[in-house]
Amino acid sequence: MAVAPLAALHRKLFDETDGVKFSKLKDRLLKKHASDDRLAVLDILTAYARDGQLLHWRSFLMSDIVHLVEGSQHAAFFAWALEQPELAYRAVDGLLKSIGVDAYAPLVALAASGATRLEVRAKAIKSLAVFSRQPFDAGLPADPGHWKAEQLRLCAVLAWQADGYPDGLGYKAPARHFSLTQPLSRLEKAAAFLERQLALRRQREQDLAQPSNWLTVASAGDMAAIDAHWVLPEIYRRFLEWYSPLRVHVDGKRFPQGLHLYGAAELVKAQHGYSVHPERHHAIAGWPPKLVVIADAGGDPYCVHLEERSIDGDLPVYRAEHGTGEWRFELHTDDFIDFLHEIALAA
Repeated sequence: MAVAPLAALHRKLFDETDGVKFSKLKDRLLKKHASDDRLAVLDILTAYARDGQLLHWRSFLMSDIVHLVEGSQHAAFFAWALEQPELAYRAVDGLLKSIGVDAYAPLVALAASGATRLEVRAKAIKSLAVFSRQPFDAGLPADPGHWKAEQLRLCAVLAWQADGYPDGLGYKAPARHFSLTQPLSRLEKAAAFLERQLALRRQREQDLAQPSNWLTVASAGDMAAIDAHWVLPEIYRRFLEWYSPLRVHVDGKRFPQGLHLYGAAELVKAQHGYSVHPERHHAIAGWPPKLVVIADAGGDPYCVHLEERSIDGDLPVYRAEHGTGEWRFELHTDDFIDFLHEIALAA
């Protein structure tokens, strides 16, 4: 074991007063010693979280500590950290990782404590939901730091506690159209390619309490609402009905500001601010009445024209820049299928 270099890094970490230099020392500690001297590294990191002089780094180190722990050896540290306002948020997952279901009672108490910061209470409920597969986080933002006080489902959590902390059923993946696995037409093949690319994105990050980057079967109600507003070009309507985008966001070189591809559930409301006034709900002057916004990239709308009805894929997509004083639409692509391919390549 490389005792001398590890001891030297230990001293340097505790002596360092510059945050950038501290970050580099910490990264060196993890890279060179975490695999072979995990417990020694944990001793250094937990000691710094308790007494280190760079206060913000005490909190930042908690993520590395949680990642490195195995078993219950550091449960006492996480129980202590749970009582420290600046460490409690990240200590939640550490305690669950260390002692599993035995962490339920203290975390429920934390969630119920009115003296605890909202984001920490929300984190406790979110992590309990994930660990127990209970739906305390259903439909809420994946980041509990964005939850509001009225979104804390404390009554459900307390009822779960009274019932003896039973495991839940978790969440089912959104329903997908069968043609995504057996595509035949150009549209089906384009949708299947987009779905495969989105699946790779989901592997990197996915929270089924608030699923994102899926192509799912639209509800009959959503399609009825759309049909009440427009007679959409057939290929686009079929895309929405069979492959409705569910929180599909892509970014990269093609869409540096990120592109949001609208689904059936949001298409009508997504016109607000473009063709429809968001509060008064009247038509906005200057918007071409036959254009429907199907996506936006940083506010720049991508649209299809209601009077172009091709069923073979030749449905043009138009784009305009927002904030210029008037809408000046240009042809983005003359084929809706190509637009789907472009999005897939950016996913």
